[in-house]
Amino acid sequence: MNWLTNFVRPKIRALVSRTVDVPDNLWDKCPACGAMIFHRELDANLRVCTHCGNHLRLDAKRRLELLLDTGFQRVELARAPVDPLKFRDRKRYTERLKEAQAKSPNADALVVGVGTIEGLPAVVAVFEFGFMGGSMGVAVGDGVLRAAALAVEKRAALIVVPASGGARMQEGILSLMQMPRTTIAVSLVREAGLPYLVLLTDPTTGGVSASLAMLGDVMVAEPGAVIGFAGARVIEETIREKLPEGFQRAEYLLEHGMIDMVVPRKTLKETLGRVIGLLTHRVPELNGSHVPALLAPPVNTGGTTGAL
Repeated sequence: MNWLTNFVRPKIRALVSRTVDVPDNLWDKCPACGAMIFHRELDANLRVCTHCGNHLRLDAKRRLELLLDTGFQRVELARAPVDPLKFRDRKRYTERLKEAQAKSPNADALVVGVGTIEGLPAVVAVFEFGFMGGSMGVAVGDGVLRAAALAVEKRAALIVVPASGGARMQEGILSLMQMPRTTIAVSLVREAGLPYLVLLTDPTTGGVSASLAMLGDVMVAEPGAVIGFAGARVIEETIREKLPEGFQRAEYLLEHGMIDMVVPRKTLKETLGRVIGLLTHRVPELNGSHVPALLAPPVNTGGTTGAL
């Protein structure tokens, strides 16, 4: 009996209760519908939920790959002064920066790429929400100015893709100064007669939405993106009223004339390329060169001729 109790029974229990260790990162949970999605399936669908169509967040590297044609170049940005105010809350600001940089391949919350979109020249500046909530400090302001200068130099459209909680509190007034600095960057592009487009993603809030994010010649947003200044809860507590359904979502802003279009992620590149072509009067030819749309060679349309 002891042999059965002490040897056989533990063996049987071990076989029945044996579990297989499954890595935690194989499945992602949709924050909208709660569905569990296999990570490869989600990546293949550009991180759009296959059940409800919710657009999950993309990191900056993947965003550049999605928008720019193959062969784009990533721009090395100059490092900004670290902890200019010697800020400390529960931790030193330098410690928070080191932790964020250890988790991210980026030195700060902005990544800039130079290349083409549908064959048309473009400079794309993408916020990295995973880096301290995509907060805007001196480094981000410097990066936007660098992107604007590159756009003017290369006669390219400038596209900014915000995903930010706003200004970085650890840099105090210096972070707020980036609002007029980035506005100046937009002015430089406009004065050069070049398009400035904004692709609003989830979330776009705070000082970023109060500056460069709302200055686009054409305002494009992803479906369901949260776009606003203060949070909905703060607004409700201030005005002591219940906000409308879908308030601060991309579709609500489109309905009320705040943005120009809401575009699914799968067609973003095509849409941006078409908008750049319309604003610059250029269309891509088969050989990759560009000509002014009004001077394009005539096209045979069955007895009539016309410009592209």
